[in-house]
Amino acid sequence: MSTFQAPKGTYDLLPPVSAVYLAVRDAISAPLRTSGYGYAETPGFEDVELFARGVGESTDIVTKEMYTLTTKGGSELALRPEGTSSVLRAALEANLHKAGNLPVKLWYSGSYYRYERPQKGRYRHFSQVGAEAIGTEDPALDAELIILADQAYRSLGLRDFRILLNSLGDKECRPVYREALQGFLRGLDLDEETRRRIDINPLRVLDDKRAEVRKQLVGAPLLRDYLCDACRAYHDEVRALLASAGVGYEDDDRLVRGLDYYTRTTFEFVHDGLGAQSAVGGGGRYDGLSEMIGGPALPSVGWALGVDRTVLALEAEGITLALPAPVTVYAVALGDEARRLLFAVVTDLRKAGIAADFSYGERGLKGHMKNANRSGARFTIVAGERDLAEGVAQLKDMESGEQVPVAVDALVAEIGSRLG
Repeated sequence: MSTFQAPKGTYDLLPPVSAVYLAVRDAISAPLRTSGYGYAETPGFEDVELFARGVGESTDIVTKEMYTLTTKGGSELALRPEGTSSVLRAALEANLHKAGNLPVKLWYSGSYYRYERPQKGRYRHFSQVGAEAIGTEDPALDAELIILADQAYRSLGLRDFRILLNSLGDKECRPVYREALQGFLRGLDLDEETRRRIDINPLRVLDDKRAEVRKQLVGAPLLRDYLCDACRAYHDEVRALLASAGVGYEDDDRLVRGLDYYTRTTFEFVHDGLGAQSAVGGGGRYDGLSEMIGGPALPSVGWALGVDRTVLALEAEGITLALPAPVTVYAVALGDEARRLLFAVVTDLRKAGIAADFSYGERGLKGHMKNANRSGARFTIVAGERDLAEGVAQLKDMESGEQVPVAVDALVAEIGSRLG
């Protein structure tokens, strides 16, 4: 037993479970890679102020959940709690928006960190795949990202998820709604911390998950009633594009999301099989974020989908992904000469693009064959002194049980032929 354990609220990914997580990441990113999105990777920590400005100083993420540290030089850093601010910062720093081809389309995958009370589906370290389309205001982009996420989930076999959709308005119409909402909220029986939010960002109160708060929000003014003509037309176009693509959604007037930077389109993917932590991903348009962090005006839209939550959703629907065995050919050598020859064959198989492994260590044939069975390999190569005297090795099909002698120098070609 090791002296050390993974920190509370975190987890390790190890085979065979790690293969499921890799498959989910690949499935989520696959539609992005065929839609013009290039891969981006950013540091695991950033300047604290990047998140304070972008995510919002009044959000729980910034006030309660960020892991922060002070460097030896006195700089204040934070482990990234979300990906959008980091990716936009990186795109601005590299001047990708000046290359003349907008929008800048990026996708990313990584770990994120928030100090929260650990529970199933909510960890202090979690994994996401995200996508951002930077520099263009177009309802088709909003619809595209929602459609790509829907496509990714369906490619995994998921069916019991819903897409919630709303518009948060823009700098023209949201101030009018904000004032109306503040007037309503000031008449409620709320704790002091929540009342402070009324002045800083009243929309955050609508995102409160506590039952005693939510029951008081019945009758709160709805943003849809305050949308300006431009925002209403924009939202209607997003909805029309989704409908024409056959992607179902539900209008949710209460959907706010927990980050300050969202404007206009906002959406969330929820799975009812996950209980309280039903959100598996979400995102929206963030037209003012670039200016918030010191960049030019760059209207943008994006999303992040939780890998952990998606795996839980698969389990809730009883879906087992069809994952390929990590090894196709397993080599068992009996004797020193056989070890040298079959090790060379394994190397050649790998060069030919065929997944192959070798039974290492000193053990008898029975022990080696147990390893071969555990590996899940389709074929096993076995060779001893008698086989080598005849210039052959035994090739066993682990599915049919058929075993045939094959010339050692023809093994790679024979296996390649059988695999098609």
